[in-house]
This record gives sequence, C-alpha cells and structure tokens, in this order.
Amino acid sequence: MTLTADTPVRQDSGLTRLADEDLTTLLVIRHFETRLLQLFDAGRLDGTTHTCLGQEYVPVALRPLLEADDCIVSNHRGHGHYLARFDDPAGLLAEIMGRAGAICNGVGGSQHLYREGFLSSGVQGQTLPIAAGIALQHRLSGRHALVAVFMGDGTWGEGAVYEALNMAALWRLPLLILVEHNGIAQSTPTPMHLAGSIAGRAAAFRVEHQLVDTTDVNTIRAQLRTAVSRVRDLPMPLVVEFRTTRLGPHSKGDDARPAEAVAAARARDWCTGYEDRFPEQFAASDRAARDRIDAVVTDVQQRPLATWSGR
Repeated sequence: MTLTADTPVRQDSGLTRLADEDLTTLLVIRHFETRLLQLFDAGRLDGTTHTCLGQEYVPVALRPLLEADDCIVSNHRGHGHYLARFDDPAGLLAEIMGRAGAICNGVGGSQHLYREGFLSSGVQGQTLPIAAGIALQHRLSGRHALVAVFMGDGTWGEGAVYEALNMAALWRLPLLILVEHNGIAQSTPTPMHLAGSIAGRAAAFRVEHQLVDTTDVNTIRAQLRTAVSRVRDLPMPLVVEFRTTRLGPHSKGDDARPAEAVAAARARDWCTGYEDRFPEQFAASDRAARDRIDAVVTDVQQRPLATWSGR
C-alpha cells in the first residue's frame, strides 16, 4: 500500500494506558514544538525549524529498546528524537535560540546537533551513509551496539540511501532504519515522488522490513522488541516503517496542504486519543509538561548569547 497525505487513517482505538513518565515525555515534546512555532510567530526566533508534531510517539516508543551504547542519527525533524533520548529541553531551546547553555554553542541550530551518541543533519539522504559508517565501526570494533537512523519517506528519492542499504546488507551492519512515513515530502504527496513501496525497496537489498500501523507506545514496543534485539545481536539491518502523520507545517508556517487534509491529520492525532481515553492521567501530565516548557522558555530567553571559540 502506498500512503498519501490523504490516506484515511483511523484514530487508534487500541491505545493502552501509559506509564506517567512516557506520557509526560510525549507531552513535553508536543509543548516544546508548539512553543517553537509560537516563538517564530512572535519574531523571537530566526532561521527555520521543522517540528515533529504528530510523530512524537515514535522516539518515545523506541526509547527503552535502545541501549546507552547505541548511537542515534537524526534528521531535520529531530527535536523529538533528541528529547526522548536526553530529556533536555533547555539545552535544545538554547541551541535553537543561540543562548548560553546550548548543546553546540548555538552553532548547529535546529537541524545540526551533536552530543555523544547523537547527531543530526538537515541534509536529506546524508544520514544513512553516515549511520552505516558508524555501524561498520561498531561491528569491526566488536561493540555490542546498533545505530538507529531516522528518515522520512521523502528521503527515499536519494541515491545515497541505496548505496548505504547495499553496504548494510552486504556487510550485515547493526543498522536500524526508522522511516517516519507521514505521506508527504515537504509539499509533495508520496505517490508523486515514490514509485513502488519502501518495503519493496528494502526487499531489493534483502533487508527485512516491518510496518508499524499504530500510535500505541506499548504495542509498538512489544512489536519491535525482538526485532531490534536481532539488529544488535546478529547483527543485521532492519527497516521499520511507521505509518504516521505530520500535523504541523513542513517548516514554520509553510503548510501547502489543503485545509481538509490538515483537518484529517488532526483528527487522527495520538494526543487527542490519549486525552479522550485517559482524561485524568492526561490532564495531570499535560499540566506538568506545559508548566515545564513555559519555565524553560522563560529561562532561556533571559540567558546571554552563546559564544563559540571556533576551536
């Protein structure tokens, strides 16, 4: 099946109660991303940013499946990947705003982050070859670790992706390829840029593929636990395709989708599903997350500008 921006996806009816920590993390990411858009609208941020609104559950679901020695390679829409890994909204916001305490002294900004065991790039297609190289180093050095690389469906039009898949398959690299397939590449619906399917393209290299068609964090963990362990233990590459949705614009306010497509995306938001099913737990977690992000924004805006020696 080829997903499009208008593919009907039911609101997940199988949502199960989350641990408070997981729900709070989901909502910290949600409020962080929402506040970024508000700060841009208010003229408090420069440059650009790409939020993961609607896709927050993906890195949160994967969090306990990844070990401390595993490496994460993220993309342009990577704030949620970072926050699920490090729980550091202050450092991330300082980086985006160029303030003291920034992860990379304000040099990397929204898209290009580096911290031990984590890096991101806004260059489409670049991350998979980098991740393959790190995975090769892991294997040659005998490290019992994998590399998890996030990418979108639009990146599957890049030739570097297939060179990296070829090497990953031939060399049996511990490479976990996580595809957040939201049905649209910037402003182009999937059928207009992707011939065939992601599963078919993975199969061409004899790389295993799994489709995740739920937003329930507990179900995703149960579905992927064994497969992720196989990537690390055998080792072997694996493509996991998440059937997800993008709620916000591509970047800041540039949403070219028709109003009905945006409304359909919001109708299947995981956040609404959890709020409807577990209202008391949701209200408490939402309040805690909102208060935390409000405090972070107030703090970071008052900090001096970041400095960088260039060394």
